[in-house]
Amino acid sequence: MRDRADAQQRIAELREAIHHHDYLYYVEARPEVSDAEYDALMRELRSLETAHPELVTPDSPTLRVGGTPTALFKPVEHRTPMLSLDNAMTEDDLREFATRLARFLPGAEFAYVCEPKIDGLGVALVYERGRLGRGATRGDGRTGEDVTANLRTIGSVPVVLGRGGLADEPEIEVRGEVYMPRPEFDRLNRSLEEAGEPTFANPRNAAAGAVRQKDPAVTRRRPLRIFLYSVSGAARMGFATHAETLEALRTAGFKVNDEIERCVGIDAVVDYCRRIEARRDTLEYDADGVVVKVDTLEQQRQLGATAHHPRWAIAFKFAARQATTVVEAIEVQVGKTGILTPVAKLRAVELAGVTIRNVSLHNEDEVRRKDVRIGDTVLIERAGDVIPYVVQVITAKRPADAAEFRFPDRCPVCDGHAFRPEGEAYWRCTNTACPAQLKARLRHYGSRRAMDIEHLGEAAVDQLVDRKLVENFADLYRLTVEQVMELERQGEKSAQNLVAAIQASKTRGLSRLLNALGIPMVGERVSQQLAARFGRMERLMAASEEELAHGHGIGTEIARAVRAFFEDDANRAVIERLGALGVVMTEAGAAEGPRPLEGKTFVLTGTLTGMTRDEARDLIQRRGGRVTSTVSKKTSYVVVGEAPGSKADDARRLGVTILDEPAFVVLVNA
Repeated sequence: MRDRADAQQRIAELREAIHHHDYLYYVEARPEVSDAEYDALMRELRSLETAHPELVTPDSPTLRVGGTPTALFKPVEHRTPMLSLDNAMTEDDLREFATRLARFLPGAEFAYVCEPKIDGLGVALVYERGRLGRGATRGDGRTGEDVTANLRTIGSVPVVLGRGGLADEPEIEVRGEVYMPRPEFDRLNRSLEEAGEPTFANPRNAAAGAVRQKDPAVTRRRPLRIFLYSVSGAARMGFATHAETLEALRTAGFKVNDEIERCVGIDAVVDYCRRIEARRDTLEYDADGVVVKVDTLEQQRQLGATAHHPRWAIAFKFAARQATTVVEAIEVQVGKTGILTPVAKLRAVELAGVTIRNVSLHNEDEVRRKDVRIGDTVLIERAGDVIPYVVQVITAKRPADAAEFRFPDRCPVCDGHAFRPEGEAYWRCTNTACPAQLKARLRHYGSRRAMDIEHLGEAAVDQLVDRKLVENFADLYRLTVEQVMELERQGEKSAQNLVAAIQASKTRGLSRLLNALGIPMVGERVSQQLAARFGRMERLMAASEEELAHGHGIGTEIARAVRAFFEDDANRAVIERLGALGVVMTEAGAAEGPRPLEGKTFVLTGTLTGMTRDEARDLIQRRGGRVTSTVSKKTSYVVVGEAPGSKADDARRLGVTILDEPAFVVLVNA
């Protein structure tokens, strides 16, 4: 009886842990344990439930696929469940899989189709008469999220299929894995790092986050790819083998992995798994194993499936690359945009041929969730064999005097105020003159969409800061031609041009200045809204958090960030100096009362002949309107220029008012 009670308690603990990790992996795209640890939890739960079948409940993770769709997108019910796969951790497990098949179908001979198991985001695409109708995430395997608009932005997702074959079917559903190639992931992280923004831990997180963006324009900027691996209901279409369906996918224009091989007999499967695991570092994508499927579709039908996984397929998992070491210190580093990032300084350890000494702890929540402390022994893993991260703390080895890490509320570089907006995971230093971020702030200050200072390039900024000629934005306007001429590659004419460009930037106006200041959570759009509403810098600086949050599109989080920025004495001092030096702090045409387009939402599509898209956007925003990138039932107007895209069709379908360019000009000037 005691054994049963112990088993019941352990089963409850395992189910809670697995549900927690499912949510982090599938919904938040931020797993906190390795695949190997997760698999170990699931194996232990299955073993206990097998020994005590009376304790199995309908909500057990062993009876469901895993994952939960979020409320960000419309739910989509899959025509047939997107089941998980059972795992094989060793070659012996693979051979046991073949033995099980033989028991189900005595005397049958089996051929298999094997392919790398890509660590990405599973999706299902529905095509109607050869045209993409809908795309959804895997979700919990039965209900996913409608991310059609985002999947359309991926170049390797065909919108229209090639003629014949699958394209002639009234409706088909194909399934695949969205991923981010390693070289593209590395470039993306480098660009984020250079911009001072948080980087992604691994390509899977980057891909999952990109597919589930509210704005498809963000997805479009991410270097995503997709491999298709199955056709739902293929047998009903006359296919005899899985290999035939893959060839049909290629013919229809889908991208199918070139590493896929058909293997006759389990020995050939084992050989394939060995070869792919040996080459895993040379693949352009993260692969954490090999998917093995019975090739003959009739055999698949006869073998069937459990509630959790098909009996005719299995995932062979590669050995995890992990090591243990000790946290010798935790330092908080300041990024170029003021983000404070905790970094664990480790006792040097070799992992997959690389010496690891530092590992990012990402943010305050991550440190607390894993409870990482100085002196702790930690298990680390290289995500995708590239970026190391802490899997877990081995608390049994924790020193008695190990104290909980406290995140600082002051910048460790300049001692300026550190601010964490509600709902965000990152603290930021709000001091515009912080040395750790000054160069990046100056480059942003002079960028085209901010103060538009020509000739203020990276080399000039680096020298101005290194020589202590510029320690804040205001110092730019005190520069003389003689001082600039002392910089490398700055002759008299070049120096005159730079100083003239800096002086010319004084007249850019309040919205450009607000964007240039680098206020947390305040970009170009919010800057324009704030400038249009308040008109003058002194009115904005005096506004309360409640007054700030009153405007359309500016919620409490942005209002709190703006208020915190202006409450910083160093920031107020810089703004006062800018004003004293003649920088314009008002917005031309800002309305003091109600604005004619207040509450109206616009979408722009096609090429306008009388103005640029940016000019049209400025016109709308100065009159109180809002510009978005996607058409919905809440859109007020779609402005259509020459050669419009699908947004015009979306407007007609949803009954949204369409304006040509002359009608738009009349409206904004009314």
